[in-house]
Amino acid sequence: MEVLKIATAGSVDDGKSTLIGRLLYDTQSLTVDKLEAIEKSSKQKGYDYLDFSLATDGLVAEREQGITIDVAHIYFSTAKKSYIIADTPGHVEYTRNMVTGASTSQVSIILIDARKGVIEQTYRHFFINNLLRVKEVIVAVNKMDLVDYSEEVYNKIKADFQALNAKSTFKEQNVSYIPLSALTGDNVVESLGGMPWYTGQTILQHLEALEPADVYEKGKARFPVQTVIRPKTEQYHDFRGYAGKLYGNNIKVGDAVTVLPSLTQSVVTNIHFFDQQFDEAAVGSSITIELENDINVTRGDMIVKSSELPKVEKDINTTVCWMDSKKLVPGAKYFVQHNTNRVLAKIDSVKNVIATDFSGTKEASQLAINEIGEVNIKLSKAIYFDAYNDNKSNGAFILIDAATNTTAGVGFIR
Repeated sequence: MEVLKIATAGSVDDGKSTLIGRLLYDTQSLTVDKLEAIEKSSKQKGYDYLDFSLATDGLVAEREQGITIDVAHIYFSTAKKSYIIADTPGHVEYTRNMVTGASTSQVSIILIDARKGVIEQTYRHFFINNLLRVKEVIVAVNKMDLVDYSEEVYNKIKADFQALNAKSTFKEQNVSYIPLSALTGDNVVESLGGMPWYTGQTILQHLEALEPADVYEKGKARFPVQTVIRPKTEQYHDFRGYAGKLYGNNIKVGDAVTVLPSLTQSVVTNIHFFDQQFDEAAVGSSITIELENDINVTRGDMIVKSSELPKVEKDINTTVCWMDSKKLVPGAKYFVQHNTNRVLAKIDSVKNVIATDFSGTKEASQLAINEIGEVNIKLSKAIYFDAYNDNKSNGAFILIDAATNTTAGVGFIR
């Protein structure tokens, strides 16, 4: 079954937790004990409705403990798809958390309070989605019940967001607008008739209608080797397979491939998925491939089509979102984790800080926590990469503090 990864974003009290809880409730994805807890707590608070924000209440408690990267993942399924929601906090001081949640998502839901309209946090959330090249954005204009389901209010917010979208690289057809009330459930899973002037899809209908071609990246095939499989059994005595996850595009039996960094060439002879064999593997598949000849391939190597070689360089120009309380300064040393490859790196220079409201950059020589800026990095050895705009999986990396082994930042090669 197809799995769709969704990131949610919204300012404090925009109703993000209520929306997630409502989705879980209306798709019958809440466990009996969780539903009973919501009913009990809602009654104790004197509500005459179920407070679905309680479905994610435990996650709020985690955030209050000050966890550094505390993206929570929530799972639910329908007959058509399985969904993973990356639930991230909306506070400005948690910009890094949203980057973490959105980095692996194909769809983002940006909530806007109908009473407040487009605000500073909306700009920041949309900027991050634009930076991370999330394929589809749903602008969920929530709390329509508190503005008497006004079409005029909705149209004003939509026009304001369209003006914001004009500053981004998003195409208009990849941004959808849905008015809703997460509290009542109107236009979340079903239309309840509160907004007869809106004839579009509900949130769930829109998610269900998205095809893989709409949300999955297509580019050049990249296969970072996670492990080499040698069973050492009598039946598979001569078997040598290379396991990993396929990014960018499909790969098939008969493709001429090159192993990096050795530049050794070979041909794909077999593709395995568990105990089955296929002539072609789709992008996003976790597979094991066999090659025509016995060559030296190890974890950290990358297999690519011979006609689609990536760049190989030791100096990289990047955009970095800084996540550490210790500032990022020139001369500092970190490990760059790029796919399965870990390389010692030195910060050559910090060029600027990028404003998250699309207003441009300002000159800077360091990055503080939650800031995003352009950074030049020198590596101890060359890596094989693509620009993030050309291939997300092969253009992203993380910076690891060598002393503490913590994730200090996430970067995107320009």
